[in-house]
Amino acid sequence: MNNNKTIKQSSNTKNIAILGSTGSIGTQALEVIGENPALFRAYVLTAQNNAELLIQQSLKHRPAYAVICNEKYYPRVKEALLSTEVKVLSGIEAIKEIVTDPEIDVVLTAMVGFAGLEPTINAVRAGKDIALANKETLVVAGELVTGLAKEKKIKILPVDSEHSAIFQCLEGEQNNTIEKLILTASGGPFRGRNLEFLGDVTPEAALKHPNWVMGSKITIDSASLMNKGLEVIEAKWLFDIDPEQIEVVVHPQSIIHSMVQFHDGSIKAQMGLPDMKLPIQYALAYPGRIQNSFKRFDFTQYPNLTFEKPDIKTFRNLALAFEAIKQGGNMPCIANAANEIAVAGFLKGGISFLGMSDIIESCMRKIAFKAEPSLDDYLNTDRETRIFAQNLIEKIPLRTFTN
Repeated sequence: MNNNKTIKQSSNTKNIAILGSTGSIGTQALEVIGENPALFRAYVLTAQNNAELLIQQSLKHRPAYAVICNEKYYPRVKEALLSTEVKVLSGIEAIKEIVTDPEIDVVLTAMVGFAGLEPTINAVRAGKDIALANKETLVVAGELVTGLAKEKKIKILPVDSEHSAIFQCLEGEQNNTIEKLILTASGGPFRGRNLEFLGDVTPEAALKHPNWVMGSKITIDSASLMNKGLEVIEAKWLFDIDPEQIEVVVHPQSIIHSMVQFHDGSIKAQMGLPDMKLPIQYALAYPGRIQNSFKRFDFTQYPNLTFEKPDIKTFRNLALAFEAIKQGGNMPCIANAANEIAVAGFLKGGISFLGMSDIIESCMRKIAFKAEPSLDDYLNTDRETRIFAQNLIEKIPLRTFTN
């Protein structure tokens, strides 16, 4: 008998839709699901281009649906899964529709970038709890998404390690006032470096994160501190707090994942080794905790935990993100779209590492500001910003790296 059919009969099994199952978060989520077959079933798996891995995952986990977003790979996936009961779909419209399936309990949004916004909105409208790994959803349209979540009475469960830490620290504190949230940052591979050094760094160097294994886009964001800026914007919406109440501190060891300071001055912190499977598991299993075999933290192996202020003059992206969320409206959408194009440009050698900040700032100054944007406004802003940012990059001579 197929194991998935046996598991499906359990009323305690959660059906999980993983949007972006072939990425770093998606593959680790499948590990969590595979280790807890009585609790979770991978009900929907989706991928953008990685058809071969999607096929392997579907053969192993036997979801009800596999969706390949890039339609040119549909025949390959369809043929490979003909002997199974997995239904194969293709295209972004299929993803936007499948998240409304009544059998789904939790939608894990792990698609990269702006592409995750509309599927997440559709899932919220359909009353699905969201395990949120796509921070851009709240960066771009935080007011819209959180408003819908309240209306539909669904939970947004953060998967980012920092927001999961804050979420865990706030459990049981509903009646206590938050003074500030303290987001920790590793500092990335270039912590302590100056502008002269950063002017010549290569994409290969920027992709060597000291603590975390992540996808290329988020790794570059971590190196530029834009990832922390996006997390600041996300935290504002997740926890309904003013940007002035959010502080970023650099913590190179990545052991304290974030902290909450309450109005009596006390601070709660969530700690652990840098392993994304823990926040993934917590989000999927919430409100319970599941026993696991993850490596445990040993205080004696980390005799020194250090903290320092971020250098926002050198790493300007963090300052730009704070500026965007303080201005509000569609400005975070502009910053996010510009950053996605800038990161792609840097990875292709089109601009320098420091040039990414120039692209973002130029877009924030030039793209029309809207104080109260609709969903269509967000979509139009994103499109306009990407075109403008790409045009800026194409005017810059292609860079060649010699080191």
